[in-house]
This record gives sequence, structure tokens and C-alpha cells, in this order.
Amino acid sequence: MNSRDKGHVLTMGEYVKRRNGVPAGAPGGLRNMLERSLGAKSFAVFWQYWNPIFGYALGRYVFAPLKRALPPAVALVITFVVCGAVHDLVTALVRGSPAFLFTPWFFFLGLGVVLARLTRMDLSRLPWGIRASVNLAYVASCLGLALLALLNWGIWIP
Repeated sequence: MNSRDKGHVLTMGEYVKRRNGVPAGAPGGLRNMLERSLGAKSFAVFWQYWNPIFGYALGRYVFAPLKRALPPAVALVITFVVCGAVHDLVTALVRGSPAFLFTPWFFFLGLGVVLARLTRMDLSRLPWGIRASVNLAYVASCLGLALLALLNWGIWIP
């Protein structure tokens, strides 16, 4: 059965190879991930290429079950929030104290993906450098919104 056939669930190895063009851990994987994600035609496509191992787990174990019960856009934003919460948990374990930066940041990142899909964002005709600049500006803008939200809520990350 072809891995693109309906009903076939990709293994993590197949998923990573499809996203990066090379198997996990192979030379060129990081470069391919960066080139493909930063040069993506939309914010939604950016996340299809960024960190494919984590993306595989989130897609399979968070997004897919949520999508069965919720509208896809809601499931997507919740998946981003879960991803942010995991990042915050790891940060808290390393720091020894909580820092709730990633959860609101990833909430805004998820909203950006939903908006990009609603507007049918397509930067594919633009040069790679401009696409990369737009994608980086999106990530940075969402970080800025998260920091503003945290300041507004009276939470500051030292």
C-alpha cells in the first residue's frame, strides 16, 4: 500500500522522511527542515516542516483525536496550546520555576495558522528570502503578542 493511500498511517520515520526529504538523523535533515519551513508559502506549511518528530507526535496523539470531537480550527489551536504547555513544562523543570511564555506564544502561533488558512495565504511566488522574512516576522510577532499579554495579566518572566 502506498503511504499516500487513505487509511495508511505513516510511521514516524516515513513522516520525517516525507517532511525533510531524508531519514531522521541523516545528513542534511536540519538544513532541509530550516530551508523548507522558513521558505514555506504559508504559516500552515511552515509548521508542516518545522520539527517533524514533535509535529508527528502532536498530529497523531493530540490533533487527530481532538479533530474527531471539535472543529479542525479549534483542534489546531488547542494542539498549539498543548505544545506550548509542554515547552513551558520542560522550561520549568530546567529552570526550577515556572515561566508561562510558551503557552500564550503558541496560542498566537496557532491563531496565525488558522488565519493563514482562512485567507488562503500563498507566498509561493515570492523569493525564498522574502518568504523566510515573513515567516520569521510571524513567529516574532506572536512572541511579542504573548509578551504583551503576559505583561497585561501581570505575569512577567524574569
